[in-house]
Amino acid sequence: MTQVVVCIVSFRDPPLIAHCLAALAQSTFTDFEVVICENGGDDARQRLAATLPTRLPAGQPIALLEQAANLGYAGGVNACLAARPDADFWWVLNPDTRADPEALEALVERLQRGDCEAAGGVLYHPNGRVQAYGGRWNTWCARAESIGFGAPVTAPVDPRFVESRMNYLLGACMLIGRSFVATAGLMRDDYFLYAEEIEWCLRAQAKGLRLGFAPGARVCHGQGGTTGSAASLRARPPLPIYLDERNKLHVIRDTTQFRLLVAAPMAFILACARFARRGAMRQWKHAMAGWWAGVCNRRGAPTWLQ
Repeated sequence: MTQVVVCIVSFRDPPLIAHCLAALAQSTFTDFEVVICENGGDDARQRLAATLPTRLPAGQPIALLEQAANLGYAGGVNACLAARPDADFWWVLNPDTRADPEALEALVERLQRGDCEAAGGVLYHPNGRVQAYGGRWNTWCARAESIGFGAPVTAPVDPRFVESRMNYLLGACMLIGRSFVATAGLMRDDYFLYAEEIEWCLRAQAKGLRLGFAPGARVCHGQGGTTGSAASLRARPPLPIYLDERNKLHVIRDTTQFRLLVAAPMAFILACARFARRGAMRQWKHAMAGWWAGVCNRRGAPTWLQ
């Protein structure tokens, strides 16, 4: 049997975890276990531990890592991988997702074909519209495009077209094989949050690894359920804005550094168009602070977050 470890990075929201686990309990693929990294501190870890079952109804074990520090998203994923190094596959899954019952089975089947080392599926919003089939990174503008955005989740999709276009998987749902980690290494934890999956996938492809798409793997994603990034533009909190702008420049620096002289000014212009032009001046200031931090190559958790 193929052993899958579901890796979930949590932050102070036990109800989200409960909903995510309830969906996993309906999975048609049953040979998996769940490992959770709680990044919200020791108190948050204890609160989550008090609500977690030790197993799902079908017997799949659930483990909560002992760490209490905030490792960031990538650090949390890496901790989950390190906790189960002998797994066949790791399914990186956001806590604000509800996987359709056939999702994991479709992802495993896609990887088992042997022509890719990591795979994603259809991320869709609760309104039935597609968030993304996969992502395409624009290195000259330091911007990410969500392939399929806005399409009905029931719309037919050509997997060959998606795989020909995408160059990264969205971090909310990625099935990663052993050879992917062995060749590409772990996620960069100095991003802390946002865009680390883009750099990971670009790094992997530079080493000859391939990405797959499983149209039968549908996962409902309440985007921004932990960070607040799904709020309206003028209500969006500082952290996701700051890190989104900062880390996009890190992706350029870490993968195609020679394009930074073009990408950095383009990122500045696009951030101004996105926030200042719409009158979201407070958010524009956070975007500019993040952009400048990216120009200055500042990494890790923002000092003001402490």
